[in-house]
Amino acid sequence: MTEIIVLISLAGIAIGKIPALRMNRATIAVCGATLLILTRSVSLEDAYHAVDLNTIVLLFSMMVFNANLRFAGFFTLAGHMLKKRAHNPALLLLLIILFSSILSALFINDPLVMMLTPIVCDVTLSMGLNPLPYLLGIAVSANIGSMATIIGNPQNILIGASSGMPFGTFSRYLVPPAIIILALAYGLLLILFRKDFRAQKALTYNAEKIFIYKPLLIKSGISFLIMALCIIIGLPVSLAGLTGSAFLLITRRISPERVFADIDWSLLVLFPSLFVITKAAAQSQAFAFFYEHMGTIMQKSPAGFGLISAAMSQIISNVPTVMLLRTIVPTMHNPTLLWLILAGCTTLAGNFTLLGS
Repeated sequence: MTEIIVLISLAGIAIGKIPALRMNRATIAVCGATLLILTRSVSLEDAYHAVDLNTIVLLFSMMVFNANLRFAGFFTLAGHMLKKRAHNPALLLLLIILFSSILSALFINDPLVMMLTPIVCDVTLSMGLNPLPYLLGIAVSANIGSMATIIGNPQNILIGASSGMPFGTFSRYLVPPAIIILALAYGLLLILFRKDFRAQKALTYNAEKIFIYKPLLIKSGISFLIMALCIIIGLPVSLAGLTGSAFLLITRRISPERVFADIDWSLLVLFPSLFVITKAAAQSQAFAFFYEHMGTIMQKSPAGFGLISAAMSQIISNVPTVMLLRTIVPTMHNPTLLWLILAGCTTLAGNFTLLGS
């Protein structure tokens, strides 16, 4: 019974809906987790203990950062600077890829993509350009850039909380491959859309008035520095993020309702439910068989483990994949290497299909 509920839940989460019902990934996960508790596949106490609060706290904190950056007009300013600095289509693509990847490494990539997409559409269409290569540039670079840090995407946040790996150690190993893959992605987009970039026409910039709330922009920068300082002095990343976001929430101008309305509550509901689902899976006999064989593969071939985790991300998406595999990694001979492989492969898998991320 447990296996059936887990499989149906993961399938629903992967697809994102259930036919004839108005449900999304979060509600499917909540219903699946609740059913597992009701059928005693996992006890209520075990369900509570399964939820990793460090992951939830860091997710929430980074969403507060993103919301305040948007209110400050940071993304509007970014679009303005792209128009001003890009003198030809290839340079515009390069700037978009650099901007998207760097921001995705510093903040959660999902909301960033949602905020950057309309800006890039506006920039490209106003310049008479085909927006497709630039939108693909955002999608690809946001995934690749987010691979480089613990705070770049939800699955990395989960891996960071589960592994206890220092921020610097994580980035030291994953920043170099991220840079190389970004360069390859840029070159591939230039080749695939060579007709759009062959005629390197000069792009004209028309000055326009934009609204920037400078005090909040400065405060957001200070908050990020506070978070960085907390990480440097050795505080847990979740506490560092919470400290920076708490500073942002001390305000006389921006109401809490506006900030909280910008939080992705569906994601914050999805994660605890997924923790319960994967806890039940780990306790079931069928999944114990899967874990045993996966452990053998991980010991013999880390590369094979990377391929399997990437393939699983295409089937059930990357966050559920990490949640299923995170219980095995600490028991292996070289867990640090396997955590890094899991982070890199599940993140890069998001570039292959719409389901992967």
